[in-house]
Order: sequence, then C-alpha cells, then structure tokens
Amino acid sequence: MKQKILQISAGNGPAECAWVVAQLLKTILIATKNLNIKVIEVDREKGTENATLNSATLFLEGAEVGEFCSKWNGTIQWIGQSPYRRYHKRKNWFVDVSTFESEGTTNFKQKDVKFETFRSSGAGGQNVNKVETAVRATHTPTNVSVVCRSTPSQLINKKIAIEKLKIELEKRRSEQAAELMSSQWMAHKSIQRGNPIRVYEGKKFDRKK
Repeated sequence: MKQKILQISAGNGPAECAWVVAQLLKTILIATKNLNIKVIEVDREKGTENATLNSATLFLEGAEVGEFCSKWNGTIQWIGQSPYRRYHKRKNWFVDVSTFESEGTTNFKQKDVKFETFRSSGAGGQNVNKVETAVRATHTPTNVSVVCRSTPSQLINKKIAIEKLKIELEKRRSEQAAELMSSQWMAHKSIQRGNPIRVYEGKKFDRKK
C-alpha cells in the first residue's frame, strides 16, 4: 500500500484562510472515503475563529494515494465574501496543500537483526564471567544498534536487546517525522497565489468548473 502525508495550511493568512482549510479538510475526507483511502488525522491546529483551522495534517494509505495526492498538491483558491468581515473588499483567499512521503510503520523483522556477543565486564574492566553473555544487536537496514548486558544469560539479553532496538527505531522514526513536518510547515508559510490547482467559490464551498 502506498502511503503519503498530506498537510493543508493557511500559512500566515487571516481567519478567512483558516475557514478555507476547515472546508478543504471536509472535502478531502469525503474524496478519500469514495476512493477507499485510509485516513488517520495526525494533527490539527485550530484557528482564532470558531470552526476554523490554521492547519490539518493527514496520513493517507491506499492504492490510489499517489494519484490522489498529485491532484491536490499545490495552491487552492476560494472566491467569496469574508464570513467574518462583512464589508471587506477582498474576495480571493488562498491556502496550501502539500504532500510528502511517509515511511509509515517499519515492519520490524528479526531476520534483519545482526547479533554480536562479547564478555560483560564489571568495575575496573574485571570480567564478570568468561562467557560472552553481553549482546550487541544491529538493525542492518538502518545500522542502528543497541547493547544489552543486563543478565548473565545470553539468550535473555538477546530478547531484551530486540525490544530495546524496536524502541530506538521508533524513537528515531518519530524524530525524523517531526523534523520533516516542521520543515514542510516552514516551507509553505508563504503561500504561492498564482496558478491555483483548484478553485472554489461561494458559502457552500462549491468547486468552480
């Protein structure tokens, strides 16, 4: 299954743009449902007005995800009177939809783990025993490794090392995802207003043909 992360953002836009983000989120959720695309809402940032969103981030998974995202990635324009400023002259509002790759959940496979054993040492380098009970486990696809010397049993240390390795991989994946989302957020703080890929208009948020 293909996986993507989709983010809708008002950037530095006013409440009207945050209103558009909320409307777009509803539209996209309906569209993904019709295509049997699995959606998990990762994050949403509320706007200053009721029923508005500064941003919304979705995790998408499904056979049609790649094609779906290609049709949404870019600037979205809404043409309409401000819901919050009755006499405001501006009628064109812009938001950004950005999509980027997701590594998804790593399918941890024990066959990808390489074990090395060595003698566990005590204070001052004194050997605790003459048997190689300490274990270093390395996840070969990522080269992430952990060491376990918690018990005098090599077998138990291997089991503990595997669990430690899973936790370390999850931690690093979460950090990378956070960094990626942060960089994406900064990238589309300034929204391009030219050549929108989709245009909507009116209070009902109808797509303009």
